[in-house]
Amino acid sequence: METKVQQKPQNVSTLELAKAVIEGILDKKGQKITQLELTHLNEAVCDYFIICQGTSTTHTKAIADNVIYHLKKEWGEYPLSFEGMKNAEWILIDYASVVVHVFVKDKRAFYQLEDLWSDAVVTNYDEDGSVLDE
Repeated sequence: METKVQQKPQNVSTLELAKAVIEGILDKKGQKITQLELTHLNEAVCDYFIICQGTSTTHTKAIADNVIYHLKKEWGEYPLSFEGMKNAEWILIDYASVVVHVFVKDKRAFYQLEDLWSDAVVTNYDEDGSVLDE
């Protein structure tokens, strides 16, 4: 079931929003964080995909909840919608220009979203937030 949340207008750049999402993930020790920059692709549905994983459904829900809370509190940004909170195996949070995917490990391996956007500029982050490679 998709949940709609009212959007509060705010002047936040897409890159700032993506960085804030990563901060929210790191706050709850999200793992294997990957940012796919799609700004140069005409057919892309957003500017950034942020993908991460948790160790359990409880962990993925905590990560997703914290991303929503962090962006609301620090930036005044509300998601357009979010899905998957009930089973918490794959949670999607849509901020229009930034779309967040929080997976449990086996679902992430099965769907392999990173492979769908092979033309994306990929940035992987360590669990302390440092960039592993670009």
